[in-house]
Amino acid sequence: MNLSVRLAAFTALAAALVTACAPRTAGTSSAGTDEKSGTLRVWLFQEVDNRPKQHVVDAVLAGFEKAHEDTEVSVEYIPVETRAQRIKAAFNDPKSAPDVIEYGNTDTAGYVRDGGLLDVTREFDAWGETKDTDPTARRSVTVDGRVYGAPYFVGVRALYYRTDIFRELGLSVPRSQAELISTARRIRAEKPGLYGLAVGGAYTYGALPFIWAHGGDLATGEEGSYASALDRPAARKGIEAYTSLFGDDNCPAATCAGMTGNDTVTAFASGKAAMAIGGDFSHAAVEAGKVRGKYAVVPLPGVEPGSIAPAFAGGNNIGVLKNTAHRTLAVDLMKRLASKRTQRDLFDAMGFLPTFTDVRRQAAATEPFVKPFVRTLAAGTEFVPASPAWARIDSSLVLPTMFQEIVSGRKDVAAASEDAARKMDDAFGSAG
Repeated sequence: MNLSVRLAAFTALAAALVTACAPRTAGTSSAGTDEKSGTLRVWLFQEVDNRPKQHVVDAVLAGFEKAHEDTEVSVEYIPVETRAQRIKAAFNDPKSAPDVIEYGNTDTAGYVRDGGLLDVTREFDAWGETKDTDPTARRSVTVDGRVYGAPYFVGVRALYYRTDIFRELGLSVPRSQAELISTARRIRAEKPGLYGLAVGGAYTYGALPFIWAHGGDLATGEEGSYASALDRPAARKGIEAYTSLFGDDNCPAATCAGMTGNDTVTAFASGKAAMAIGGDFSHAAVEAGKVRGKYAVVPLPGVEPGSIAPAFAGGNNIGVLKNTAHRTLAVDLMKRLASKRTQRDLFDAMGFLPTFTDVRRQAAATEPFVKPFVRTLAAGTEFVPASPAWARIDSSLVLPTMFQEIVSGRKDVAAASEDAARKMDDAFGSAG
């Protein structure tokens, strides 16, 4: 799914030029048409091994085409890395745009601001299956009280730990963040060749549970009007807890400051770390590593013993483009692609966690590895601000820069969080 550097650069440049030069047409409908036949175009994300996903999708399309005569569906699997440029360009070029897209759930607000997604509130509310939709998943398709898609799958993170190391050192599984930090340091002291807990200065979504567990937040306000809360006392406590894990007594800053989430999971899977914060989507990579059969997973602990730290509810959604000439057909296809049956099949094929609470319980009953992630979801999850500014904040590395400034010693928590808050507020202000 990775493009060469040259091809990726060319694709991004071409898409950027289309976006910059094309007139903004996404705010209008496609001549008010609602054709009941013809070809629907769909863009879905390409996976590392796309065959299992394609098998599930093909079954959905066969049922859709059987139900709608004189209708066919053309699917293109697009690289995740170039999704932003391609989708935004499609908003401005209705003739070549797809009817239905898969998109990251943090992209919703930005795509709505760009006028690209269709408001499907009425259809979503009338769809009987949505009574079992996880509340946080619903939030991920909602902007200003209106619904712009259907949740497709959800991803959360939990604590992976080495059962053999814990047994050898006589350690108990940490029940609080204080115990997590002290356990990581003890492991590092007794086994200097290991990171106690692999952490990354560029691992935003591994750090956020520490902020949320201490009562902090990224921002305050409501959709359309946010102010950063990173520089408030509660958030600073969480930032301090996370950044305390960088150092020679756990994960040396010289190495770990630049690590991403994938890097921390790789360190754990390769046997270089005794613990790591990884997602349900990390399971396959860990199983393929040196620690297979020697690890377990529990929810990441919160501040109070026995509590669970709030996790970021990541994942993807399925949406309909506002300019579609096949509104009724496109909405029906969206519902079929995001239905309970499809989500159950995607879990079986890919391990994607369903966004329907009843389907997720069924998955946990059949696959033990899912249980700690389901417990994490049940304990309550958090989401990023529903603002188009978040894409800018995320892509400009505001939070990683803050963490790296702290662990390098260039700034203390107060100064670094104040600077990060100012950058976030600038982004919120620019977003309107």
